[in-house]
Amino acid sequence: MRFFLTWVLVPVFCLVISKTSNAQNTLGLLTHDPELTSPGYNLFFPHNQSTVFLVDNCGEIVHQWTDADSIRPGNAVELLPDGKLVVCKRPNNSIMDPIWAGGGGQTVEVRSWNNDLEASFTLNNENYRLHHDIAPLPNGNILMIAWALKTREESIEAGRDTALLPQNEVWSEAILEWDPDLDSIVWEWHVWDHLIQEYDATKSNFGVVSDHPERIDINYDEHDGHPDWLHINGIAYNPVLDHFVLSVPYFNEIWVIDHSTTTEEAAGSTGGRSGRGGDLLYRWGNPAAYGRGTEADKQLFFQHDIHWPFADAQPGEEGFGEMIVFNNRVASDKSTASTFATPFDTATWTYTLDQGAYGPADFTQTRFHPATPPQGVSSGVSSVQLLPNGNWLICSGRWGFSYELAADSDEVVWEYITPIKFGQPAVQGDTLAINNNLTFRLKRYAPDYPAFAGRDLSPKGYIEENPNVGFCGLTVSLDEPQHSADWTVFPNPARDLFTISWDNAQSGVLWELYSPLGQRVRYGRIEGTQTTIATGAIPTGMYVLRVGESATRVLIR
Repeated sequence: MRFFLTWVLVPVFCLVISKTSNAQNTLGLLTHDPELTSPGYNLFFPHNQSTVFLVDNCGEIVHQWTDADSIRPGNAVELLPDGKLVVCKRPNNSIMDPIWAGGGGQTVEVRSWNNDLEASFTLNNENYRLHHDIAPLPNGNILMIAWALKTREESIEAGRDTALLPQNEVWSEAILEWDPDLDSIVWEWHVWDHLIQEYDATKSNFGVVSDHPERIDINYDEHDGHPDWLHINGIAYNPVLDHFVLSVPYFNEIWVIDHSTTTEEAAGSTGGRSGRGGDLLYRWGNPAAYGRGTEADKQLFFQHDIHWPFADAQPGEEGFGEMIVFNNRVASDKSTASTFATPFDTATWTYTLDQGAYGPADFTQTRFHPATPPQGVSSGVSSVQLLPNGNWLICSGRWGFSYELAADSDEVVWEYITPIKFGQPAVQGDTLAINNNLTFRLKRYAPDYPAFAGRDLSPKGYIEENPNVGFCGLTVSLDEPQHSADWTVFPNPARDLFTISWDNAQSGVLWELYSPLGQRVRYGRIEGTQTTIATGAIPTGMYVLRVGESATRVLIR
């Protein structure tokens, strides 16, 4: 029997297939508007377990990197353009180590796409410990954050107020550049080389704090004298400026440092393209930290994931110098994500400071979930990403709750809850509480990211147990059947097979065939200019064929 396209059936079909809402799922994919969502694959490393996941926008695993059950995040993970993974990790039991606090790491590894170990660096002893984040560099090296323990005697010699030494030690910070090929540290920068204090006039670094915004006040403290004085939780690199930026949450500031120095210059105040050595080139978020403001001037509140969203932008191009950050503790019931423009002067290759504090006076743009659910508020971890289509991808990490906002409105176009409960796959239908599925960061890579060339990115199932396998298919909207100029399907109606012809000859594009109930019955990838699919085992009926993230049409056989 031959079935022909009957458009009068489409309105009935549309009652079944529509945009999803979070009333149907409790975890994994909650909301997905394929027409507005920025396409790509989402990389994350949930806490309390040892697997790094790469999932598509339907929430299905397309790739993963597994490790021993005893391994935990330490915390960041990055996918390099060549398909290698840089992962920060630590053993499960670290609480008795000489240096331990939330975000503690130990090892940074480089692994192949197939999970083969290619390079490894470990630092966890009585003096130093890796933690939180890394920044891969264009030359293949990796910037790493490390706590650097200073004794009571060392701290007093540096001018630390003895009232701020209840545990008789201070954890300073160091940035170490590791060359995986040489397996050696080839450059370093230390906070301890750039201190100022006005507590002890007998010390060499004594001075007026407000006169030296390029230096770090060793007695500015918002952590009640806890050794984890700074708790740097993020680092990012700008290849155009050759600067890196640090998130310093216990100062409620971000700091920018010149990377163009030698290690010797980085320990001083001269050298490098900016001529300032390793002194702070720029700081922002809390001018009280350098004596030029009050609590009322504070704009950052235990922030995370500071970076340049347009790191490759050249001077004069849109987005040059702009930064983006997740602002965790704006209020007890509010976390936000914001951009701001840095006052960078290309003539002097430095950041402009007037007689007051570093600008700008305010954020350029601030976004947050319009429904302000409790899951949108995160006291720690978390991330934000500006996507290629202008959308904002925000991860409220303590809840493992990620959501995407449309570029020019408050419309939520994608929501996903990390489906992990205490380190194990959660069951669809579970309700997850705070910290059940702690997620340091979630990052989306576009489909044309070089790492994906020639890779198998076909869906391979879900993280969660008892998944709602047809849920993503329900996100297809057929109010008006769409036609893509990039691809065609024939014959339509089809009997034994149909062919997808891809005009752009772009290999690796995902195709999916959904039933009227939203169940995915077939899927694969277009390799070359066309793909032929046999339909003999598929029951007769009306189906939706999706090619890529948004192109859909009705197929009858």
